[in-house]
Amino acid sequence: MSAVIDTVTELVTPILADHQFELYDVEFVKEGASWYLRVYIDKEGGITLEDCATVSDQLSAALDECDPDPIPQAYFLEVSSPGAERPLRNERDYQRALNDYIHVSLYQAIDGKKVYEGTLVDLTADQLTLDYLDKTRHKTVVIPREKIAKARLAIKF
Repeated sequence: MSAVIDTVTELVTPILADHQFELYDVEFVKEGASWYLRVYIDKEGGITLEDCATVSDQLSAALDECDPDPIPQAYFLEVSSPGAERPLRNERDYQRALNDYIHVSLYQAIDGKKVYEGTLVDLTADQLTLDYLDKTRHKTVVIPREKIAKARLAIKF
C-alpha cells in the first residue's frame, strides 16, 4: 500500500502545483469488498467541488497512462477536501490554526477536563494556549503538547 501512496503522491503533486492546490493526504484503504484511493486536497480559502473534479480527472488520466499499472485491482478514486473539522496532525496544521476555533482531546485531564474547545491563541514547540468559554466567562488554558491525544479544527456554535 505504501508503494501506491508514494506513486499517487508523485503523480498528483505536479497536478496540484499547476492549480496552486496543496496535498493534505493520500489513503489507499479496503472497506468491505472495495478498495478506495482517497486524495485530500486543500487551498487557501477552501476547495470547491469543481476543484475536486479537475484533480480527479487529471489524476485518473495520469494513473491510466502508467505502465505497469500501479493499482492492478479495481478501486474507487475519491478526491475531496479534508473537511471543516480536519485533524491537526503536524506543526504546519497547528500554525495554520492559530486564531481558529479548535477541539482538543487530552490523555490526562487539566483542571479536571480532558476535552477543550476554544480559540488557539498561542503556540510554541512545547505547548499551546486556548481561550475558551467556561459557562459565560472567558478562560485560558495552557496545554502541554505531550498531553494532546487528538486535535482538530472545530465549528463554533
